[in-house]
Amino acid sequence: MPGLNKQFGDEGEREVVELIKCPNCGKELMLLPPNYPMNDVQCTGCIFRAQIKTNRSKPKATIFGAGWDVTEKTLKSGYLMPPLIANFKWEDKEGVHHKIIFYPFIPKTNLKHRKLSETARRANYKMFNYISLDKLPNFVLYEK
Repeated sequence: MPGLNKQFGDEGEREVVELIKCPNCGKELMLLPPNYPMNDVQCTGCIFRAQIKTNRSKPKATIFGAGWDVTEKTLKSGYLMPPLIANFKWEDKEGVHHKIIFYPFIPKTNLKHRKLSETARRANYKMFNYISLDKLPNFVLYEK
């Protein structure tokens, strides 16, 4: 049975596909198959692809990334990180909020390695965080 974070992430990906059009050409986005490396969605009309990260918080500078091994091999091969679509959902005194932010370029310097603890379900698994997102160019694609 998938964990709550995975379920929330999958729901967030579906939400982005429903709410957002391709930032490049304006056509529909579609989900890529589960466990597809480096990207979660692609455009139905052009070659645009992106990674989606969903967070139960207001927008912030650091968010969890993904597994490091495939990312590291991709970067060492000379490829760029895929664009990031960050799907933020949170609740406060004013009510429920939802903001989807597009980061078209993620430099290597905005990735920070981390390793899960020995007692984690995926003990010692290498991962990364996106950092200093507040310093990167971005576009708000959706806000409610």
